[in-house]
Amino acid sequence: MLRFTIRRLVSGVILLFVISSVAFLLLNLGAGDVGRRILGPGATADTVALKNQQLGLDQSVFTRYVDWLGGAVRGDFGSSWFTSQPVDQAIVSRLAVTLSIVVGATIASGVIATVLGVWAARRRGWADKLVQVIAVLGFAIPGFLVAIFLVNVFALNLHWFKPTGYVQMSTSFTGWMSSVTLPIAALSIGAIAAIVQQVRGSVIDAQRQDWVRTLRSRGLSENRIVFKHVLRNAGGPALAVLAVQFIGLVGGAVIVEQIFAIPGLGQISVSATAQGDVPLVMGLVVVVGALVVIVNLLIDLIQGFLNPKVRVS
Repeated sequence: MLRFTIRRLVSGVILLFVISSVAFLLLNLGAGDVGRRILGPGATADTVALKNQQLGLDQSVFTRYVDWLGGAVRGDFGSSWFTSQPVDQAIVSRLAVTLSIVVGATIASGVIATVLGVWAARRRGWADKLVQVIAVLGFAIPGFLVAIFLVNVFALNLHWFKPTGYVQMSTSFTGWMSSVTLPIAALSIGAIAAIVQQVRGSVIDAQRQDWVRTLRSRGLSENRIVFKHVLRNAGGPALAVLAVQFIGLVGGAVIVEQIFAIPGLGQISVSATAQGDVPLVMGLVVVVGALVVIVNLLIDLIQGFLNPKVRVS
């Protein structure tokens, strides 16, 4: 397991290098006249040229990438071109906000999808059809429409939650719960739709196996068979889908944070991309890429714990 973990970490570092290289190339090819955008249309040509020189834009893309990579390896991602704020400070101050929503949505999606998937697989009939209808609707309805619906119903009409804003957990736990409930619900709908189908199919396939019939012949209760044995064997594919959904939830958080006016990574992602703020965008690319690598590694380790066959392979 240690060798496997080391291999995955090495491959993750290589993946981050490739992603950062491609992103840096694409961002700089489409950067345009950054100095003009920073100083405004009233700036003289000499002032704009001096600003571009200060930003290092008079150098080749390769030289700029080597300089950026050298700083990134040391943990220095530079400063924002437009706000002059260090990139690491701009990201760290918002990362916890986004992660609280994304991790909350991931946990809620996994728990709800598992319950619904097992229920549909065991009951079949109308319960199975109901769950499949829910899954189809979850796939079909865009997340931003769900977010707008939740705001209109539960915030503006029923006044159960505030429509916008974010409260730090350290300030008030109940206030934090109130501020993240609707965003988590909006993000979870699509993820539940994807995971519940996988859980349902895996449980149905596992229940048809010979070893399950053997357990039944030994007099074990159906609940014990399902929750102790079937779910453990069916959890691998569902966890793989959950990892993919986590990555999708990070992207979906960009839109949801805009709707609920939450000061997470979504806000600076939109503004930095629109402005062409290369240092800030590159910092975001590395952070999101690192999250993807870490989540996939954790999922692989959990699968190995649940299924001995995975450990052997």
